[in-house]
Amino acid sequence: MLDVSGSPAYGEATVNGLLKKEGKASAPAQTSNEDMKVVLESFRLLIADLCQQFGMGHPGSAIGMAAIGVALWKYGMRYAPHQPDWFNRDRFLLSNGHACLFQYTNLYLSGYKAMTWEQLLSYHSERPDSLCPGHPEIEHEGIELTTGPLGQGIANAVGLAMASRHLGATFNRPGYDVVNNHTWCIVGDACLQEGVGCEAFSYAGHLKLGNLTVLYDNNQISCDGSVDLTNTEDVNKKMEACGWEIIDVEDGVNDVASIVAALEKGRDPNRSKPLFINIRTIIGVGSAVAGQAVAHGVSLGADNITKMKKAYGWDTTKTFHIPDKVKQFYADIPKRGNEYVSEWNDLLAAYTKAHPDLAQTFKDRMAGKLPDNWSSMIPSTFPTDTTPTRKSNNLAISKILAECPTFMVGTADLTPSVNLTWKDYSIFNPPDLEPTSGAQGSYAGRYIHYGIREHVMAAISNGLAAYSPRTIIPITSSFFMFYLYAAPAVRMGALQKLKVIHVATHDSIGAGEDGPTHQPVELASLYRAMPNMLYIRPGDSEEVAGAWEEAVKWDGGPAMISVSRQAIPQLSGLTRRDGVSKGAYVLKEEENADVTLIGVGAELSFAVNVATALSSSSPSIKARIVSFPSHALFRQQPLEHQRQILKRNEGIPAIVIEPYVSLGWERWADAGINMKGYGHSLPGKYIYDYFGYSTENMEKGIKGFLRDWKEGKIGRGEYVEL
Repeated sequence: MLDVSGSPAYGEATVNGLLKKEGKASAPAQTSNEDMKVVLESFRLLIADLCQQFGMGHPGSAIGMAAIGVALWKYGMRYAPHQPDWFNRDRFLLSNGHACLFQYTNLYLSGYKAMTWEQLLSYHSERPDSLCPGHPEIEHEGIELTTGPLGQGIANAVGLAMASRHLGATFNRPGYDVVNNHTWCIVGDACLQEGVGCEAFSYAGHLKLGNLTVLYDNNQISCDGSVDLTNTEDVNKKMEACGWEIIDVEDGVNDVASIVAALEKGRDPNRSKPLFINIRTIIGVGSAVAGQAVAHGVSLGADNITKMKKAYGWDTTKTFHIPDKVKQFYADIPKRGNEYVSEWNDLLAAYTKAHPDLAQTFKDRMAGKLPDNWSSMIPSTFPTDTTPTRKSNNLAISKILAECPTFMVGTADLTPSVNLTWKDYSIFNPPDLEPTSGAQGSYAGRYIHYGIREHVMAAISNGLAAYSPRTIIPITSSFFMFYLYAAPAVRMGALQKLKVIHVATHDSIGAGEDGPTHQPVELASLYRAMPNMLYIRPGDSEEVAGAWEEAVKWDGGPAMISVSRQAIPQLSGLTRRDGVSKGAYVLKEEENADVTLIGVGAELSFAVNVATALSSSSPSIKARIVSFPSHALFRQQPLEHQRQILKRNEGIPAIVIEPYVSLGWERWADAGINMKGYGHSLPGKYIYDYFGYSTENMEKGIKGFLRDWKEGKIGRGEYVEL
C-alpha cells in the first residue's frame, strides 16, 4: 500500500513537476497555489449555488470532491470534449451518482458543447430538456452509463475495463495499440457496502484489471449519519484481499498533486492489478455543515453559502460566478482532446496499412456490424426427440457463437446447465492464471465465468454493452429464479436500452425436485412488465430459433430467452420460428371454434393435448390453439392482427395454460390455468399432476368454464382462475 500524500499542495506547478518527472505532457502554463485555490473554491461555490437555486440537490459530496475533479478532468483522463464518442477515450463513471453536479460541472468546465451554461443552470429545474437530471444518464454527452442505484457504477466500470482488455487483446499488434483506454470510477462509502459493489471488487481483482482505477471518496458519511454507525471494516485490507493495489491520499480536499500522482500510477500500462485510491475528503467542506450527514442531500441554505463566500474572500452578492482565471485554467482541454483523437486516427491509418484484414474487422466491430449471413447459421431443422429448450439453445446458436466474435457469453457458474458453449471456446481470464481445475484463459477469450455472482454478471454486461454500441453483445445465463438476484441490473439495462441477451433456464415448475425456491412462478410478470425488455418464452426448438433471431435483431433494449430444464415435445409441423416475430401466432385453426387455447413455452404442448382431448369428448368442443411466446412482440402488432390471432372480438373466449401466476394475462385472455402459489419439491414428471396440469383435469376445468360462459354466468372482462 502506497501513500502519495505530502503537505497540502494546490498548485499546478507541483502537478507539472510530477508529470514531467514521469515523462508526461504538462499544461502549457503553470498556475500558482493561490490560483489553484481559486479553482477549487470556484467549483465548491458553484455547486452550492446550483443546489440553492431551487432548494434541491446533493451538494455535499460534489463539494468535497473538487480536487478529485481537477485531477481527473485536467490531468488524469484522456478524452475529447468536442468529440465525445471517440472510440479510444478513457471511460469515467460516477458510481455515487447522487453527486451528479460534480460530473455536470466538470463537463461544463472542460468544454463539452452540449453542457452549456444554460443547461448547467437547469439542474433540478422544471425544464424537461435538462441535461442535468438527478443522477447521470447515458443519453447525454460525457455520460457513459446511467448509474442510479448505488453500486451499479463500479460494476459497470468493471464491464468497461473488461471490454477494453478484450478488444485490445483481440486487435492490438506490436506498435499498434488501437485499444488501450483506461477506466476511471468514483465510488462513495455506500458503493462499498452494496452487495453488487462487493461482487464487482472481488471479480475485478480476480481478473487483474490493471486498466481500472477506482477513486474512493472517503468522507465517512451516509444518509443516516457517520459510516461507523453500520460499518467498521478495514476497507483497504478488504480491497487488498480482493487483489487490488491501494494508494492513500490523506488530504483529498486540497492535495491535487498527490491525487494526480496516484492517477499516473493507475495509468501504468504494465499494471497487473486494479488500483484503489483511498482519498480522504470532507463532505460539504467549507460550509457550516461540513462533515455532517445533513450536507448529503439538502441545499446548504443562503446564509450558509454567504458565510462560505465571505470566508473565502469572495463577493457575497455574486452567484454562479466563475472567474476568468478559472475559465482559462480549463481552456486548453478541447484542443488537447482533439490532438488525442488526431494521434489515434493516424495510428489507425498506419494500422490499416500494416494489418488491412484485421483493421477492416476492427472497423466493422466499431460500427456494430454482424456478418450478413448470421441468421443462416441457425439450423433450418432440429431433432424430433423430446428436448429441453435449454439444449435447443445450443442447437440453435452454437455456430453463431463460434463464428461471430461480437458475442461474449457468460454464466454464473452454470456452464453444464445452460448449454451456451461452442467447440474450442476460449475463456476470458488473466493469461497468467492457471486454475487448479479448468482451462487456462486469456483476455481474448469470449466465455466469461462470473462465479456465483448473478447481480454483478448483469451489471458488468451493461458495461460491456455500453463500451460502444454492438461492438460487444454480451450474453448472460443462469437459472430463471436467479434472475431475481440480477433483476436490478437487468432493469438498469432496460432503462438504458442496452443490447444484452439474458438466457434464463429452469424456467418452470417442471424444474422439479429442487423445489419452490427454484421454480419461478412470478418472475415472468416482472420481465413482461419491464419497459424496453424483450421477454420470450419459446415452446420447442423451432421457437427457440425464432427467439434468437428476434433477440439478436432487437434494438430496443435487452432481451431474455426463457427456457426449460426438462425435455419437452417438439411440435414439428405446428410451431414456426417466423411466428415468434409476431409475439403470438395460430398453431392450429378451427372453423366455428368454441374456445382459443393459449399455450406458452415449456407447456405449449399442454394446449395441444387438451385441444385433442376436447375434440374427442362428447359433445366435442372445437379448440383453436395459439402459441404466445412474447407479450412485448405481440404488443407491437396492429390491433387488427391481434384480433385475428385471438378472435376474442368474435365472442370466442381465450384460455391460457401457463404454470405461472396469472398477472398480465387478463389483457389477452378470459381465463387461465395458472399457479396460485409457489411450487413444490417433486420430480418434474409428478409436479404437473400435483398442481392440476393433467390433460384430464384441464379438460374438465375448461368444459366447466365454457358452460358458465355460454350461460352468461361470467361477465366479459372478468378473468377466471381455473
